[in-house]
Amino acid sequence: MPASPPIPARWTADHLARVALTPDTTAPLLHRDGLARVLPGEDVWDLWPVQESGDGRPARAGDVELWMALSAAATGHPELRHGLARLRLLGRRGADWFDLGPVFADGASPGSREWSGSAVLAEDGSVSVFYTAAGRRGEPRPSWGQRVMRARGRIAGAGDGVRLEAAGDHREIVRADGTTYLLADELDGAPGRIRAFRDPAWFRDPADGREHLLIAASVPSDDDGGFTGAVALATRAAGDEWTLGPPLLRADGVTHELERPHVVVHDGRYHLFFSANAHTFTPPVHGPTGLFGFVAPRLQGPWAPLNGSGLVIANPPQQPTQAYAWLVLPDLRVVSFVDYLAPPGVDLRTAPADEARAAFGGTAAPELRVALSGTASAIVSDPVAR
Repeated sequence: MPASPPIPARWTADHLARVALTPDTTAPLLHRDGLARVLPGEDVWDLWPVQESGDGRPARAGDVELWMALSAAATGHPELRHGLARLRLLGRRGADWFDLGPVFADGASPGSREWSGSAVLAEDGSVSVFYTAAGRRGEPRPSWGQRVMRARGRIAGAGDGVRLEAAGDHREIVRADGTTYLLADELDGAPGRIRAFRDPAWFRDPADGREHLLIAASVPSDDDGGFTGAVALATRAAGDEWTLGPPLLRADGVTHELERPHVVVHDGRYHLFFSANAHTFTPPVHGPTGLFGFVAPRLQGPWAPLNGSGLVIANPPQQPTQAYAWLVLPDLRVVSFVDYLAPPGVDLRTAPADEARAAFGGTAAPELRVALSGTASAIVSDPVAR
């Protein structure tokens, strides 16, 4: 029997008014001392594991945990990285990272750069890479169009020589319809001010084994004729065909960006997580840059905000831009990247390049862990066990 359509949830201004920065929801303050770069000479952000197709846990090749991330040369203003981003394959042993090379060969993907997604390792060693192709290959200047793509490759080698072979067969697998979901096809724009159809996150529902993609999307706004952030759900129908359904979540009057949405099942409950940036909230609504989440008894809902507000992890007030792009793993570890280590009121996105570069992390942040119980969550203060 096909699953019933989701019951769309709303993230509202009333929810955001309940945000409380407590020890349960506020990340520890980061300090530059002790932050090691994942890749020397490269900025790395938006990390995600290659997932096992059975249960979604991080995949391994021998003793190496396999990850992907966005990367760009660590030069110039950090904001320029969005126009240069490439997918990178990374290996991890404990807390140590090492480079396994670009996911795709130069010029292989159809965009002018590559943005976030997810990857799945099948039992036969093949890997499906779901990602965002931004812009168009060969365009004279970077545009802001976004396409949800699937490419395929195969894991080969061992140890530090693990690689992704024959990564090709790039295909656009699902498109915004222009009505329920607005087209993300703008020629001009800036991060935080563009429509979205990106960040495909793979998820297999343990209730029925069906495969889905969670997509950061934009829907028409009910109030001002603009657009608002949403989480779209696409479902694998047959073969490599995917069907786009109604939103799982809308953020009318709150923000126009719900980035990197993903689902984790814990204790029989479904947890929908996403990241939001303080500068994308819709005035007069205010909220911290952080990880937010909803919980439901099943993928189709009904969804309720965690902690009454949706807030799961906020950056500390002393350093409100210190991290971003949180991802919750099946064991409730939480990864993110180090953004700008700057005091409140300082917007380094428009600062001179040398000032912004001096404060930018561009590497993996220390892991956190959350505890989930009913409609509540809390940051666990104990060291992360691996």
